[in-house]
Amino acid sequence: MLGVPAAVVPSGATLPGLFEARVAAGPGAAAVVWGGSTLSYGELNERANRLAHELVGRGVGPEDVVALALPRGVDLVVAVVAVLKAGAAYLPLDPAYPAARVAYMVADARPVLVLTTGESRLAAEAVGGAPVVLLDVLDVRERSSDNPVTALSADHPAYVIYTSGSTGRPKGVVVAHRNVTRLFDATRKWFGFGPDDVWTLFHSYAFDFSVWELWGALLHGGRLVVVPYEVSRTPSAFLDLLAEHGVTVLNQTPSAFHQLAQADADASPPGRRLGLRTVVFGGEALQPSRLADWYRRHPDDSPTLINMYGITETTVHVTYQALTRERATGAAASVIGAGIPDLRTYVLGPGLELAAPGVVGELYVAGAGVARGYLGRPGLTAERFVADPYAVEPGSRMYRTGDLVRWNPDGELEFVGRADHQVKIRGFRIEPGEIENVLTGHPDVTEAAAVVRDDRSGDARLIAYVVARAAVRAGDMREFARDRLPDHMVPAAVVVLDRMPLTANGKLDKAALPEPDFTVLRPGREARTPQEQIVCDLFAQVLGLPQVGVDDGFFDLGGHSLLATRLIARIRAAFGVELELRALFDGPTPSAVAALLDTAGPARPTLVARERPPVLPLSSAQRRLWFLHKMEGPSATYNIPLVIRLTGTVDRDALRAALGDVVARHESLRTVFPETDDAPYQRILDGPNVGLPATRVTEAELPGALESGARYAFDLSAELPVHARLFTVSEDRHALLLVVHHIAGDGWSLGPLASDLTRAYTARVEGRVPEWTALPVQYADYTLWQNELLGDQDDPDSLFATQIEYWRGALAGLP
Repeated sequence: MLGVPAAVVPSGATLPGLFEARVAAGPGAAAVVWGGSTLSYGELNERANRLAHELVGRGVGPEDVVALALPRGVDLVVAVVAVLKAGAAYLPLDPAYPAARVAYMVADARPVLVLTTGESRLAAEAVGGAPVVLLDVLDVRERSSDNPVTALSADHPAYVIYTSGSTGRPKGVVVAHRNVTRLFDATRKWFGFGPDDVWTLFHSYAFDFSVWELWGALLHGGRLVVVPYEVSRTPSAFLDLLAEHGVTVLNQTPSAFHQLAQADADASPPGRRLGLRTVVFGGEALQPSRLADWYRRHPDDSPTLINMYGITETTVHVTYQALTRERATGAAASVIGAGIPDLRTYVLGPGLELAAPGVVGELYVAGAGVARGYLGRPGLTAERFVADPYAVEPGSRMYRTGDLVRWNPDGELEFVGRADHQVKIRGFRIEPGEIENVLTGHPDVTEAAAVVRDDRSGDARLIAYVVARAAVRAGDMREFARDRLPDHMVPAAVVVLDRMPLTANGKLDKAALPEPDFTVLRPGREARTPQEQIVCDLFAQVLGLPQVGVDDGFFDLGGHSLLATRLIARIRAAFGVELELRALFDGPTPSAVAALLDTAGPARPTLVARERPPVLPLSSAQRRLWFLHKMEGPSATYNIPLVIRLTGTVDRDALRAALGDVVARHESLRTVFPETDDAPYQRILDGPNVGLPATRVTEAELPGALESGARYAFDLSAELPVHARLFTVSEDRHALLLVVHHIAGDGWSLGPLASDLTRAYTARVEGRVPEWTALPVQYADYTLWQNELLGDQDDPDSLFATQIEYWRGALAGLP
């Protein structure tokens, strides 16, 4: 039966005030269930009151922070309510957190005391000098059971929840009572929560989704079932709990729900009837198409499924979208719907201009849900909580989410991805979500995740992880992806898992994903000839593997085009023969390669220094880039930017000298391309001046400044093809931007370039000149060799492969 919706929340209401009103309306109603025990609203209120009076007696009040390090159970709920009744904000410390993280949060938040238990075994060093109160030995029976009277207002903080930070330091988000109470008032028309509803406290109380779960039940007179941690990580057991307690409101991250749905599919009989009325998704991007199987199994009794995007800094939820069966069979895009009525959602471009429908921009959120800011971090608060240029009232703020979205034709927001979640693999910018969408399009795959891992040779590789409802082979999944994605987006390996690992917050735990196994895929025959064995060894060296079988595929073992170039060079050096790069794609096994050795032509002449003519010609690759430069004019089309973050004091003179050292070492970085008789040529400058202009910016201005600097337009006829600029945020925070034109380097160049600059700067700071390994040849020698050997032929594969192999060796100082 649908409960009676709550009344409109007064503007000055606090969480304890609304809870006490619920207690007065039904003191005997069940409030909290834990194991085999149940606490009524009256009993919960009485226990919370006694503890609150104890806290007040210890000097706790409004604007104070009380840390809670408690296991799941009734005492946890009592403590949260008690801290708020005392007027303070609660700081949740999950007992499962590493001691170092707890210590950081306590030191950063400086709580007036820490409530914990002997069972939690909170390390003494983790709490520093904060007073510790053990609830399991604290006797509050002599304290009053009446509601405490405190000078609490709706603008006082209710909780401080820490979220990860891009700098590696967690940051505490301060959220006021008003933010939480208005959340339920603003969404009341969509849900109609009431006393008949049964909720679960599934998530860690250190995850802000728990705020919606806990207060969704207690502010509406509903029943809250606290889920044991072991049950929350065992989908079949959690399914049993939902059925046993008749849960009507379920709140889940998509990752957790997909595991629950799979348990439901595996149950006997499948598709059991549950009491669920509403399922609310949050915390992660949802792909509606992945719900189709759930709808098929629950054709008549399926609950209403709701997608609510949100973030801690805007109080749990921002948008609302009711899902339908039709949407579940439609596109895989994550539609997050429309904003909650008392919020304003903007899709803005880099200049804070409003983005047109269909255009991807960054999501900004303004209105009643915006948090007070980050605890003790005014600079970071000012950077993320910025002035709202579109607000009617002066002084309004909006929160910069960092999430990329767009308006679809229906006027709803579509989640595209994180602004900082793109990855770059071998020069290509990739959104992992696109790969995940393709893999989950396989009829047997229920979940997918794509991540970037560095292999033993330091090479970055895309790795995909899938969970399937039926047996699938990793090789078949790679072929499935290869048929639907460009080569640079095909995962180097697919790992099939029984279940995706989740964090305490129910999100995908990327750190717990296993490393792929690139060892021999299947038993095969032994090498029959010395050539086959040598080729097997060369495969293993390039791929960073202990061994490779004669019939193992290069690309099945994680190889890609640039590693293929390296392998061809190793074969050339070992056997003195020249194999075309295309041959490896046609026959990617050691046995196939070994079979070509006897018929392969002699290796190209060794690249050596030679006497240079008065006018140095351009290589074929250089001519192409020069022609495009002449046709388009100076532009940033072929710029390759590199940003190096610097902390501490920077010696600008030493850094400028180090840049000069690197440019002096590499001819390509000091080569210009003037014309004579309408033909371009290379002119290598001796001792050119390398500038290092410096600009003072704020942290908020830095991304825009870097983007603008990366668009530097080179004049290739007269200026160096490398441009440097130093951006200073503070005395100990800087960003060095290096922009290299593609006529002087490629993606592989950035690693050696950064390495050389580091060596040179270290030497200059120490007052010495850097010592370099002598390069066997310079870039002009390479272009002469290439032109003489290849003439004017235009073979992109061989030219590009040769160029990259040269740069990998020459820039790294290798023969």
